[in-house]
Amino acid sequence: MFYNIAVVGFGLAGRLAALELSKSHYVTVFEASDEHTQNSAGKVAAAMLAPLAESVLCEADLAIIGLNSLKRWPEIISELEGDVFFQQQGTLVVAHQQDKGDLQSFTQRIKPIAGHCAQALNAQQIAKLEPELANRFNQGVFLPCEGQIDNQAFYKVSFSMLNKRKVKFVFNQRVSIKNGEINNRAFDYIIDCRGLGAKADKPIRGVRGEVARLQAPEVNLTRPVRLMHPRYPIYIAPKPNNEYVIGATEIESDDSGPATVRSTLELLSAAYTVHSGFAEARLLNIQAGLRPAFSDNRPVVLKKGNVISINGLYRHGYMLAPALVADAVSKIG
Repeated sequence: MFYNIAVVGFGLAGRLAALELSKSHYVTVFEASDEHTQNSAGKVAAAMLAPLAESVLCEADLAIIGLNSLKRWPEIISELEGDVFFQQQGTLVVAHQQDKGDLQSFTQRIKPIAGHCAQALNAQQIAKLEPELANRFNQGVFLPCEGQIDNQAFYKVSFSMLNKRKVKFVFNQRVSIKNGEINNRAFDYIIDCRGLGAKADKPIRGVRGEVARLQAPEVNLTRPVRLMHPRYPIYIAPKPNNEYVIGATEIESDDSGPATVRSTLELLSAAYTVHSGFAEARLLNIQAGLRPAFSDNRPVVLKKGNVISINGLYRHGYMLAPALVADAVSKIG
């Protein structure tokens, strides 16, 4: 059956919902900011698909959902008209000798999920996986099932596809959802993907994250690398065109202002200890984003009347969103 559906919020979840629903329904997207959605957490993120690594911080059932979503991403990308980098070559986790205990602690907390487990590596095995890290680390862990996508390309190409499908966009407009309507306008269904925009209606808090994007021609890493460190563990995610996204900060704050000097120095200094080639990298930008989270850091998909809400993805946006959106879409009809 053909429905008239509103998607409120044009971040990661909103885009995925609009892409799926626009195949067979009339869709209108409402977004409080402009078409560039610069402050969207999904646009700032590194877009890593890391169910094993994240299992250290989340329950096993969420990691399993993450594996489900990881399988969905290639299909989602294949339906778009444009190149979106997708990779599933695992994650390499390393630590300097003095931080061996942090690596051991991390490894012990990884949950074995659906037959996937961590593989301990020595210096030779690390060098085989990432030749440019030869002689830099003596111990590491490999998480072979993990992957990543290029979120910048996904945001661009998904918007283009939705325009081609004649999805209607209403930008720069905050809306209220009351009595199953948007600003007193009726829809058959409303998919509420507002994230922190729904804070007035839901017990949502913001969790700040800061990431740097560099262009580093002297660095040639082929997969995401995580550095365990007692003070500032980081991840380094290689993207196309010698670009790298470096992040790690997680701050309990609703402050969406620019990144701090401390965070910038810690991120870039830690990256330099992984690969000295980052010393000559160009800093393209450093951004801060707010992740929406409930008190238990678990996402919620909830249907109330004709309103279906998706919220609370916390730090697991790309890892969980495809499966959660599929769950939400299944509640239509």
